[in-house]
Amino acid sequence: MLDFIYYPVSFIMWVWHQVFGFLLGDTSGIGWALSVVFLVFTLRLILYKPFVVQVRSMRKMQEMAPEMQKLRKKYANDRQKLATEMQKLQQQNGANPLMGCLPILVQIPVFIGLFHVLREFKPGKTENYFFDAAGNASFVESNFFGSKLGAAIWPLQNTSGVEEIGGNYVSQWIVMVPLMIMAGVFTHITARHSVARQQAQIAAGTAPANPQAEIMQKLMLYVFPIGVVVGAPFLPLAVLFYWVANNLWTLGQQWLVYKKIDAEESVKQEKAAESAKALAPRPGQKPVRRNGRSAAEEIREIADEPPSAEDVAAADAADASPKGSDGASAEGTATGTNGSSSSATNGNGSNGSGKKSSGGGTKKPGSKPVNRGAKSKRGKRR
Repeated sequence: MLDFIYYPVSFIMWVWHQVFGFLLGDTSGIGWALSVVFLVFTLRLILYKPFVVQVRSMRKMQEMAPEMQKLRKKYANDRQKLATEMQKLQQQNGANPLMGCLPILVQIPVFIGLFHVLREFKPGKTENYFFDAAGNASFVESNFFGSKLGAAIWPLQNTSGVEEIGGNYVSQWIVMVPLMIMAGVFTHITARHSVARQQAQIAAGTAPANPQAEIMQKLMLYVFPIGVVVGAPFLPLAVLFYWVANNLWTLGQQWLVYKKIDAEESVKQEKAAESAKALAPRPGQKPVRRNGRSAAEEIREIADEPPSAEDVAAADAADASPKGSDGASAEGTATGTNGSSSSATNGNGSNGSGKKSSGGGTKKPGSKPVNRGAKSKRGKRR
């Protein structure tokens, strides 16, 4: 049923056994153990590129977390719209949530395939997928410091026991116990390295806190390593070599890939800082006012008429002032402009109906400043 997994796994293991069997001997237990180890290295090397894509995709998903949270609130009652907007956001940022799980999903069938191939090495079998009768006999007869790589101390169904393939329990325990401890320790170290990065990202604010993720982190740190140690006697000894090699590769790969990606992020941040610095106004440069308009342009809009020479001079003074955008200089200039225009028209600051214009040239104590967004009454009359 799963031959499409069993045959590739057995083929890679067969290739490496040809290499180490030539160097160390066809029935060498060390050669067979190295065949399992380099089977792991070969598969992980094939999965190196997907792992890098996984890390980058996870980074992008973390950067998108605030936007995704906004979408969840906005479309809380419309699941279909939420899914559409989420997909659109991921496409715009080049993120793919499935890539975060791909390397792990691929390793699961590989482990299943190796476990199945190892337990099929039994006395008297004429073939084991890519291995012929001679290859099967070579594995059964091999010894790794007196232990049998294909035997389990407490065998499960269809798994060979120690006595079944000519081993002894003392040698099996002597070899298995150190491997059990190494498998548990390296599993814990690998998980701790990954969890430490996640916690650092949460502390830096680049990733949101997630209670479910915290539960998974505790499982990775303690439950999984204990599970490896407890389950080791039920598995063929060669599976422990697979587990130790896989965790060592993962630890080294995480260190290398994260270091590379962190360096790339640092370069991007430095370039962004240099660009922002280059676009910043120079010392003494006239600042641009609201929406790109200078104070003089705002005054013309408020007055709704061409300013006089005095108005232009006052506007230039406001532009040179630090408060020209929002402070009192621009406001006072605007007031003076409206006041002078109204007074010049009527002579007494009135608007023709006997009412005093709101833009009078003299600002009374306690009076409110002219509203910059509104036109003068003279502008409305025109």
